[in-house]
Formats: sequence, C-alpha cells, structure tokens
Amino acid sequence: MAKQTKKFKTETKKLLDMMINSIYTHKEIFLRELVSNASDAIDKRHYLSLTNTNIPNADYEIKVEFDKDNRTITITDNGVGMTLEELENNLGTIAKSGSKEFLEAVEKENTPDVDIIGQFGVGFYSAFMVAKTVVVETKSVTDNTSHKFTSEGLESYTVEDSDYNEYGSKITLYLRDNTEDNNYDEFLDEYKIKDLVKKYSDYVRYPIKTWVTKYDPKSDDDKDSEPKTHLELETINSMLPIWKKNKSEVTDEELNNFYKNKFMDYQDPFATINVNVEGMLTYNALLFIPKKPFYDFYGDRNEKGLQLYTKGVFILDKCKELIPDYLRFVKGLVDSADLPLNISREMLQEDKAIKKIAVNVEKKILAELSRILKNDREKYEQFFKDYGLNLKFGIYENYGEKKDSLKDLIILKRYTEDKLVTFNEYVEKMKEDQKYIYYAIGKDKDSVDKLPQMDLIKSKGYDVLILSDDVDEFMLHAIKDYNEKEFKSVNQDDLGLIDEEEAKKIDELKEEKKDFLKEFKEALPNVKDVTLSKKLVDSPCCITADGGLSFEMERVLKAQNQDVKADRILELNPNHKLFTKLEALANVDKDEFKKLANILYVEALLQEGILPDDPKAFNDSITELLLK
Repeated sequence: MAKQTKKFKTETKKLLDMMINSIYTHKEIFLRELVSNASDAIDKRHYLSLTNTNIPNADYEIKVEFDKDNRTITITDNGVGMTLEELENNLGTIAKSGSKEFLEAVEKENTPDVDIIGQFGVGFYSAFMVAKTVVVETKSVTDNTSHKFTSEGLESYTVEDSDYNEYGSKITLYLRDNTEDNNYDEFLDEYKIKDLVKKYSDYVRYPIKTWVTKYDPKSDDDKDSEPKTHLELETINSMLPIWKKNKSEVTDEELNNFYKNKFMDYQDPFATINVNVEGMLTYNALLFIPKKPFYDFYGDRNEKGLQLYTKGVFILDKCKELIPDYLRFVKGLVDSADLPLNISREMLQEDKAIKKIAVNVEKKILAELSRILKNDREKYEQFFKDYGLNLKFGIYENYGEKKDSLKDLIILKRYTEDKLVTFNEYVEKMKEDQKYIYYAIGKDKDSVDKLPQMDLIKSKGYDVLILSDDVDEFMLHAIKDYNEKEFKSVNQDDLGLIDEEEAKKIDELKEEKKDFLKEFKEALPNVKDVTLSKKLVDSPCCITADGGLSFEMERVLKAQNQDVKADRILELNPNHKLFTKLEALANVDKDEFKKLANILYVEALLQEGILPDDPKAFNDSITELLLK
C-alpha cells in the first residue's frame, strides 16, 4: 500500500489537544500508558493463541530502549500487533478503544475473562506530551501484514506498508526539544527509565527489559585503569506483586522489607493486614500499621490515602476514598481491576465499588486491632498510646455513627488501679448498686483525687474513668452509654449516689434555705444557680456545669476560637461549718457576705482549673481577708 496521509477529524483534534495538555497531571505518565498498552497486546495474542493454532505462542516481553544521539525512546512488544484497519481505528481515531472492543467480543462469546488494562487509543496519545513525532511499526498475528503509522499529533497522520518483520508493535518517540520549563532529556537516562518502570509498571505480568550498564571485572594488570562497562538487556520489573502471592509463600521478613522499602520506614510495621477478596468485586489489599507515627503525621502536608493499582499498574499514590480520616495512619495499597478510573487513569470516578472496598478495608483493620487487643494487651496498649487519639476522633467526628465498631477498642485510665481498661472491663467490675459509668477530667489519678466531687464516689468505692485527652468527653457524649449504662461526669448535679430518703432530706432543706440560696445567687451574677449538693462530704462547695456543655468542652471550644460558656452551678455542702458561718453572716453583714461568697466561688472555679474573670479583684479580696 502506498503511503497515505489522513486528517484527524475535528472532534479528534480537540480530544487530542486535551490529551496532550489537560488530562494527564505528569508527563512521565506516558511510559506507564505505553507499557500498559504493550501488556494488553500480549494478553490478546496469548488468548488468541489458545483458540487459534495458526497463531504462535512466544516468550512474551516488553522492551524499553533509548537513544541519546537521536533523542528517541522505543517501546517494543511481541503481542498481537495490528492490521491496517485496527491501526487506523485504534490510533487514527482517538478514544477508539481496541481493548474495550476486544473485551466486549470476548464477553459476547461467553469465553473466559481476559485481563486487559484498557483503552489503548486513549493511553497511546499521552506519548505526545513528550514526543513531537511518534512512529508505530506493527505486524499483526491475524493477517501477517506489516504497517507503519506516523503522526506529529497535530492535524494529520500517515499510514503505509512496512517491512517490520516481528509480530507485535514497536513505538518510537522522537522527543520534543527542551524548553525553559521542560527538560525532555531526562527521559533519555537509564536510571530515570528504570525508576519510572519501577514506580508505575513494576507489577506488569510480563518482563519489561532495558539495556543496563554493567561494570567489567578488572584484572590484576589494569587495577589503576578507568573502569570499563558494557550493556546488558535486563528485566527491571518484579512482575508478580507480593500481595498476589499465596500467604504461605511470603515470609514476615519479606513483608517487613517490602513495607520499609515501599514506605521509607526504618522500623518493621506494628501490624500487617493482607486482604484477598474474590467475587462480584475482586481486589487485593496489603495494609500496614507503622510502629510509630511518621515524623510529619500531624503536619498539614500529611495526606491520608492508600496507593492504588489496577492489575498491578500504579495509578495513584494517595487514594483518599479508600481509607477514613481516623485511620489516616494506615499505610498500604489496593489493587483491583474493578475500580472505575477516569480517562487518564489518574482519578477515581464516584462508584459503589470504591465505597464497598473502603468499607471492607476499614472492617479488616478494626478486626485486626480487636485481635491484638484480645491476644496481646501490652502490644495494643502501646498502639493506643500512639494512635488511640485517632480512634477517639473516629467516634466523635462521625457523630457516633461508628461507635458500635470502635467503642470496644477504646481504653482509658481507671481511678482505682493504675492501668487502662476497656468499657466492658469497667462495667464487669461495677458494684451491684452502681447505676452509672462515672468519669472525671484530669491528667492523672492525683489530679482527679483532689476534686471535691470525688468525695462521695470514693466513700462508695466506685471506680472512675480518667479522661486526659481533649476529645475524650466529646467522644463519650457521642457514645452516650455502654451496655445500657449511661456515662456520667462527676461534675454533673445528681450522680445518683444517695438513696431516695437522703435526697428527700436535702430537697426539704433546700426549700427551708431557699431565701439564703437566693441571696447567695444574687451575690454571684456569673452563676446560673446556687443549690445544695447531693455529693459533697468533706469539701465546702464545688462548681458543676448545667446542660450538655461541660467545663472541659468549654475550654476546648474556646481554644478553637468559639465563643461558648458552660452554665455554672455552685453547689454548697450544707453539712460543712462554712455553710453555717456564711448563713449567719448573711443576716449580719451583707457586704462582707458577698465578698466571702465570691471568694468561695472563685475557689470552686480554681479547683476545676478555671481562672477567674478578674484575677486582680480576687487577689484584692484575699489580701483584705488576710489583713483582718
């Protein structure tokens, strides 16, 4: 056939311009696309050789070569090749997918599934991001003809007969000239080619070969001479991913080394989770929990996400859709043929398959953490020290939606023993008459022990959970209860610690002292109410928060520049000597009573770690009192 020049269609030219300038994020993607297409072509030939005795099998391989003098990169495969019609359809019409049509034909005949990476016509044109001219020489195994396709990716292309004598295709890229912004010569470097193959195509199932520099051994006579080298054609991809191997074939050492090399960690992982799912949705996942948080874990630049592969071809480094925020510390990858990628294979389209994989990955991680908690408590406590905050945020940030899957993984300090407990362990050791799961805010046991609200709880011998992280109380509000036992802060008004008869006596006394309590309230304009306490034993008073907002929540939200304030209730101990003294003073010296009432209120605030609104006025009052 004589050489023919043909023009691209108008819509094809528009699409081509998009392919070159818009669709792909990184120019280096071209090699991934062309290697993937070569793998497709070999898949097709292998399948056809199984059903057609006239089509020979072969030792399949893909070659990637470069020529610095001529500034060319060549990708060669011994796959199915293309007929003239296929050449024009697949390359002359952009987005015409030979691979897609091949799969559709296979499905119509109800033949076994064939692994196709996809969309040859689309991926091919990524070559024009780096090449000014692309030449394709091909020989088809189906009609034994050879043809040549040449294009500069602008207005037209040419097709003609060729003397190419090997089954398959050879694509030669003539690189663009370097510019101020783009150095195309970098793709003519042996190490760059090897790096790109390792990064994107390391797990393509066929050997990818390139010429690699080797040093000749020196003899004793030429020890001082310059080293000599030669080139060898070497396979540079791994082919079979570690996550595709049978678990029995992979040692812990191999998994640990893979993790450390892949994710640049010097320590073995805390845990490894291997997921293999087959069915309506087929995928593999290899997940790792680092032993310690990475140095930038809490930095703004630290993005969550798992690496994404499609049939062993690297697609994305951080696929955010595959991991929830609270598990952002997990490293790993997902490899699936069923994920819907956009035209550039660089982004996911919204799809149920993605959500299903993400849900299952999350379940597998939580199941592994549950197993470790059950079987190796010391190991889990170390994990929780490093990552427990994330699990707590997982409950709070999802408004309690994930509480059922996460609440049994939470461990908190307990007051009665210097150890961590789960909610279940706390409930199992509750006394028979204990109605609630009590908790207090504090750094440690000593700080909680000093709270006046603890008086009656300690006298009852009840245990208390110690909340030391800012998110802890928000988390408990999201959970609400555990095994029908409500969480109750020691700062709440009624802790359910006295019987009905005692409560009735205090209510009667409150009615009797209502005028005094009203006067006390009028002396303290910043409190919502002044009442008699049902939980104090030795302390004269305490401050409690009314409603859903606690003092700890107030502090956390204010640190986030939110203008909030918890309602304050001052509780007085009617059995304390100070109560009787203040009551008597209210009838004798109103001004002195107001001063002492304010001092008592500020003392109650300080016990909660809350500074007074006017520290100077408080200091003046103390000084005046000392001078008397």
